[in-house]
Amino acid sequence: MLSTLTHDEEEKATNLNHHPSNGPQLLADAFGEEGLTIYEKKCVLVNREIDAMGMGRYQWSLWVLCGFGYMIDLMWAQAFGMILPPLQQELGNSMDQTGNLSTTFTAGLTAGALVWGLLVDVIGRQWVFNLTVFIASAFGLCIGAPSTYTAILVLIAFTGFGVGGNIPIDTTIALEFTPQSKRYLLPLLSIFQPIGVVICSVIAYVFIPNYSCNPNFSEANPLPACNAVASGKPCCTKASNMGWRYLLFTLGGITLLIFFLRFIVFQFQETPEFLLCRGKDAKAIEVLQYVAKYNKRTCALTLEMLESLERDSNSTSSNRPVLGGGAKQLKTTWTEKLKLEGDRFKMLFSSLQMTRLTLLIWVTYICDYWGFTIAGTYLPLILALKNGVLHLSLRFTYRSYIYIYTPGIVGVLLGTLSYRAPRIGRKWTMVVSAALRGVAVFLFSSIDSAASNIGFNVMENFCQSIFNSVLYGWTPEAFPAPIRGTACGLANFWGRLFSIVSPVLAERLYTSGRGEDDINGVLYLAGGVTLGCVITTVLLPSKPVGRQVS
Repeated sequence: MLSTLTHDEEEKATNLNHHPSNGPQLLADAFGEEGLTIYEKKCVLVNREIDAMGMGRYQWSLWVLCGFGYMIDLMWAQAFGMILPPLQQELGNSMDQTGNLSTTFTAGLTAGALVWGLLVDVIGRQWVFNLTVFIASAFGLCIGAPSTYTAILVLIAFTGFGVGGNIPIDTTIALEFTPQSKRYLLPLLSIFQPIGVVICSVIAYVFIPNYSCNPNFSEANPLPACNAVASGKPCCTKASNMGWRYLLFTLGGITLLIFFLRFIVFQFQETPEFLLCRGKDAKAIEVLQYVAKYNKRTCALTLEMLESLERDSNSTSSNRPVLGGGAKQLKTTWTEKLKLEGDRFKMLFSSLQMTRLTLLIWVTYICDYWGFTIAGTYLPLILALKNGVLHLSLRFTYRSYIYIYTPGIVGVLLGTLSYRAPRIGRKWTMVVSAALRGVAVFLFSSIDSAASNIGFNVMENFCQSIFNSVLYGWTPEAFPAPIRGTACGLANFWGRLFSIVSPVLAERLYTSGRGEDDINGVLYLAGGVTLGCVITTVLLPSKPVGRQVS
């Protein structure tokens, strides 16, 4: 399922697009009848057609819209770390509640990754592609309205539920419409993540320092929360602390605009590979014809070619329904359909190598998300506190975020280049970047100056961008199309689930005392867990497993 086809096989299969009359025979000559199911043979035909079309206007439009999904994922995650200090001051939350925002958002992300990851292989890519962004925008726009901590947490959880499905689903969708020669564009999707963080940082820099009760973290006596003082005394009111709300309103508006572009302007089509998996061969051909017309090209693949594969296959002699069975699959009973669903899930553990791969990817996501959640939640707060001790203004701190996260764009570009480098490749790119990322966090804890605070945060974010660009781009390629969305969703689910625990543990370290060593304890936890990615990626198989046909 993971390896690429040989050059000769690629050339023979590509010829199918130019010889539609004898396509099934050419397919049999290229691969033989053994080892490929009906579904896999149909996927080969569809992918060769997509390869023949090339990277057209439809694919580029879809790639950008999927990139926007990546963008809002990290844009919202960054926002909740940035609003923590002004929100805490206004509502009077105690220090032991600092992790609640991150925990609540991560809980929503976890539920979203699981639910949307499963639904994308059940109800299809089309509905999920639009619903995730709609839910995120609807609840995200409302977060700044209430004045109670509980109501804010509820809205944050639902926003996370919508955002949680974006990365696994968008990567899956982009993969299934991208020609094989252009699949290096998958890790390049991650370039939208640092762009999202920079956008969030710029908006925060504009609003929070100008509309905040506490313009400088080094103030000896900042305004207290109004619920903590007697009526009539000076306090941090909602009206004087609107900056963090303006930030969230703006992010909600951006997310709503992305939904409008996806649902109204672009009109995304269901992917052919999903339709083939459901037996809807005619609809798959219609989608390919729509894409070809959108790109101002022609589609050579016909429904008759797909149907001839069923007639010529040895498995058609059996009454047992199979994935990609076309019209025969559509006539199956609900019991038979449930059996097919069970067969799909078994693909994750169909062999010893596939089981090893699945488990290692899960643990990699756990370590990655664990470290990232702690860093994303506490690095902005710790940076603000350190800058306060150095008598640096709040405006300087929020301006620093722009310096810190902008180089992540270059990190994604570097990860994309190494993605195809034969002597480096995906595995060792992840190993090296994970190691440097952990080292950066440890150095940030041990050296304290204005320059080092920015420099080591830049290093951490730069390496994180490299690592995640390769990981997110490679994961969907590692699994066959019938289980691809589920596999990516489950990997994200496990990562999100364990990252719920990380802010709780970090919070205990952060609130156990008030000295510098207590702050460093949070950083040690983030750096140590991040280094776990080094071990898991080293153990990943160096060579592909199986055959890539979809």
